[in-house]
This record gives sequence, structure tokens and C-alpha cells, in this order.
Amino acid sequence: MINLDPLWLTAKLALITTVILLVVSIPLCYWLAYSKFKLKSVAEAVVSLPLVLPPSVLGFYLLVAFSPQNAFGKFLDQYFDIRLVFSFEGLIIASVIYSLPFMVHPIQAGLKNLPISLKEASFTLGKSRFTTLTKILLPNIKSSILTGIVLTFAHTVGEFGVVLMIGGSIPKETRVASIAIYDEVQAMNYDAANLYAGILFAFTFLILLGVYFLNSSFSKVNPLNND
Repeated sequence: MINLDPLWLTAKLALITTVILLVVSIPLCYWLAYSKFKLKSVAEAVVSLPLVLPPSVLGFYLLVAFSPQNAFGKFLDQYFDIRLVFSFEGLIIASVIYSLPFMVHPIQAGLKNLPISLKEASFTLGKSRFTTLTKILLPNIKSSILTGIVLTFAHTVGEFGVVLMIGGSIPKETRVASIAIYDEVQAMNYDAANLYAGILFAFTFLILLGVYFLNSSFSKVNPLNND
């Protein structure tokens, strides 16, 4: 009988990470899409870094930063009694950092592809930036937001290197599905590994299929969605 704990833990991690990144990414994407800040390219490079940085490198530096032997980790441990190494909370922070570009890029692209006249017309009518963003811009990039949500969720589900470095393999705490597959292969228990892998494969395929279907529907309903 397969142990379902890693699957539930994976779903929980992916859901929390996706919600956090959706809240954080919308104002960030607005700034990246419309700001004229001279060093904006530096911010874009930092956001995109997890796309090209090996997971083990990012995981290592997060492990060092979170360790109680170093300044940041020691500060959290002494003043807040928080230890992020080998904890679910540490996995959340690592996943947020590692999956950031998967949420930011689709939403940023969606905002950039909107006609600038939409934003200008809203400002001309006296609408605030917040109202313009929430009532005018975001409703016109539903497909981009959906793409960001699905890609972030799916990417978090498939994380391995970063979660292994930060969380290890603690049952019911940090042993997510990708780690469970690795552990089963190491133990030469290929039947269990195949079950975990098959479930993840089917799940990710179905959610990607769903987002392509919904994006197609959005593009037919709203002609402004060209992203």
C-alpha cells in the first residue's frame, strides 16, 4: 500500500507557495511592466535567476542562510525560536524563491501585451493605480494569471534539488513526493517509485491540459488577450 503522506504534503506545499506568489507577484509584475527605473533590468535578472541557476546551488546557499550557525538563521532561532532548516516552513520559503519566475513571467508578459491606452484611459477618468490594476488590467489578463498559477503549482510539485537540500527526507514534515520517489529508487523499491511517479505524471499532465483548454476559451471570449 502506497503511503499518501508525501502526496498530501506536496499538494499542501504547492498550494501555499502558489497563493503566496500570486499575492506577491501581481504588484511586482505591475512595477516590472510599467516602471522606468533605470536598474529595473537588475531586478528582472534576480527574479529570473532560478530559471538558470542549478537547484543544488540555490539550495546550498539557502541552507547556509537558514542554518543556526549563520547570522540570519541564528537571529531567527534566538529571537523568534524559528528554525527553517529541515522544516516545512523552510520548504515554503525555498519554494517561493525557486518558483518566483514561473508566476512573474506570464503575468508580466500579459500586462506588457495590453494596449497602453487601457491604463491611460483609466487614469484620465480619475481612477487610482489600485483600481486600474484590479478592475481594468487584471481582468484582461486572466489567461496569463491562470498560466502563472498552473506553472507555479506544477513546478513546485516537481521540485527536488532545492527541497532535498533544505528539508531532507523527514516523514510527514519534509518528505514530499519527489523525495519519496528518490528514496524508493535508492531502496530499489521500483514499484512504489513507479506509483509515485505515475501519479505525479498524470496530475501534472491533466492540469497543463486544463490550462491550455481554458486559455483557448479566454482568447475566444476576450480579444485583448493576445499573450
